[in-house]
Amino acid sequence: MKTILSNQTVDIPENVDISQKGHTVVVKGPKVTLNYINVELSLLGKKKRLWVDKWWGNRKELATIYPISRHVQNMIKGVTLGFHYKRRSVYTHFLINVIIQGNGSLVEIRNFLGEKYICRIWMRPGIAISVSQAQKDEFILEENDIELVSNLAALIQQATTVKNKDIIKILDGTYVSEKGTVQQADE
Repeated sequence: MKTILSNQTVDIPENVDISQKGHTVVVKGPKVTLNYINVELSLLGKKKRLWVDKWWGNRKELATIYPISRHVQNMIKGVTLGFHYKRRSVYTHFLINVIIQGNGSLVEIRNFLGEKYICRIWMRPGIAISVSQAQKDEFILEENDIELVSNLAALIQQATTVKNKDIIKILDGTYVSEKGTVQQADE
């Protein structure tokens, strides 16, 4: 059974400009510009509201409306506030060394579970990584695009996964301790 019309709206703040050409949406804010492709959108009322709609969609097609609107909301949040992930190194016996090299373009994880192998993770362009001054064994990933930050956090998680051992007893690794925005939202 097909639904005639299903829609969702996204409110646009004052300091964000959204433009649309074909199926590409460009979100410009005070920090950066982000693009998103392959959506059916329309702007209403002097670009203050974005209308995501789907005509004559079946169940699977209608399921794409909410993720598209949430993605645009995350883009708006990214260009105004930015995203950060804080990761902490947890170890019991062997100290895990996280070394940032090459002006933040390479992260090396050494001595994970006492192994001699050095895990190297190349940073995505635009992501800033820094060592936290407030907390020991903590590093911070910052970027405007939530997909890039979460992807890099997942790569670091995969590099420090315990293999061929009992994961209930061995809890060593790097874990996300906090997710949020770089700047606090004014509510």
